[in-house]
Amino acid sequence: MYQFFVEPSQIDISDKRVIITGPDVNHIRNVLRMKPGEELSVRGGPDGREYRCGILSLGEEILCELRFIKEDNVELPARIYLFQGLPKGDKMELIVQKAVELGVHQVIPVAAARCVVKLDGKKAAAKTARWQGVAQAAAKQSRRAIVPEVAEVLSFAQAVRTASRMDVKLIPYELAEDMARTRRLLEGIGPGQSVAVFIGPEGGFEEAEIGLALAEGVEPITLGKRILRTETAGLAVLSWMMYLLEA
Repeated sequence: MYQFFVEPSQIDISDKRVIITGPDVNHIRNVLRMKPGEELSVRGGPDGREYRCGILSLGEEILCELRFIKEDNVELPARIYLFQGLPKGDKMELIVQKAVELGVHQVIPVAAARCVVKLDGKKAAAKTARWQGVAQAAAKQSRRAIVPEVAEVLSFAQAVRTASRMDVKLIPYELAEDMARTRRLLEGIGPGQSVAVFIGPEGGFEEAEIGLALAEGVEPITLGKRILRTETAGLAVLSWMMYLLEA
C-alpha cells in the first residue's frame, strides 16, 4: 500500500475526509494511476498514527474518505541523531536513504576537517534540500510515521555542542578497543533517550576532533576488527540499535 504525508490540517477526523495536495497529486494520478475506491495510507504528524483512506475523487486535489485509524507506532522508542561527516560524491544520498529506513530521527551533515567536499552557503542549501527529498521518499517507502529532518551542515565544533545535551553520545573510532564495552553501551540505550552517533568522512576524524568530542563526554566505541567505509559505519550502528530497540 502506498503511503503519503500530509499536514494535520488536511485531515478532518469528524468529517472523515483527507485532502492530499502538492506534488503527490501528480504522483497518485499520473504515475501510480490510482482510481477512486483504491486505498492508500496517510500520515499526518509525529503522533505515529496511520490513516487508512479510500480515494473519492482525483482532481487538482485528491479527496479521500477516512476509513480507519491504526494506532500502532512504527518509530523507534529512542531518538537517534546521525552526525555524518560529509562524504565524497553522492554517498550522502545513500546514507540518508538507508538511515531513514533504519529509523534515524534526524541526520546532521558535518563539515569535518578531513572532508573533501566543501560547501558554501548556496551549495549547502541546495544539497540539504536534495537530501531532504531523499529522506521524504525513504520515509514513504519504509512506512515511517514521520519524515526525519536533514539539518543544515554544521562544523564539527557546532555538531559537538549540539550533541552535548543528548543522553548518549557515541563516536566509532579506529583506535578504540573492547567490543564488549561497545555492546554494553548500545544495550544500555533505553526508551525515551536521545542518542548522538558521530561518523567520520573518508579518512576519519582528526585527533584534535576526537579530543574535542571526548572532552564533551562523547564515548569512543569500536565496530570490530575491520575498517568500515563512511557509508557503512553509520548504517552498522543504526542496524545494531534497531535490533536492540525494536519492541
